[in-house]
Amino acid sequence: MNDGPGMSLIVRMVSRWLLGFVFVYGLGVALFGHLTPGGGFVGGVVVACALVMSILAFGGKQGPGAFLARAVTTLDAAGALMFLALALFGYVAGCFFTNWIARGEPATFGSTWFVILMNVAILVKVGAGAFAGFLAIVAFGHILDAEEGRP
Repeated sequence: MNDGPGMSLIVRMVSRWLLGFVFVYGLGVALFGHLTPGGGFVGGVVVACALVMSILAFGGKQGPGAFLARAVTTLDAAGALMFLALALFGYVAGCFFTNWIARGEPATFGSTWFVILMNVAILVKVGAGAFAGFLAIVAFGHILDAEEGRP
């Protein structure tokens, strides 16, 4: 039985429990990508999966995915600009895309803040881009349904 937009009550409840964990996992994959397998791209895909799960579970008008669906192009551009700005700051420091932030202790979280910031920029860019791709597929499906007269 479905009592509102999105999927059933059970799916919405389980999604509500899992969304935070999946989102934080994607963020962790990006933040620790310089020490473990992962990085900004993989973290961005995991974050996009959390947003897709939100849209599928709660519908397009509720939940965190619905809020971010309106801001997806802004986030996509912000990720690209952050990546470019970090690379250009390296140019000012001596060479394009150079690590201009002091390095910390090797094999620790703060061993290279430059790579961490680049991974965050890539996470935002890839997460927003993958989520935008999902939204485009959904919109295209709605257009086809409208042309064929389906509700």
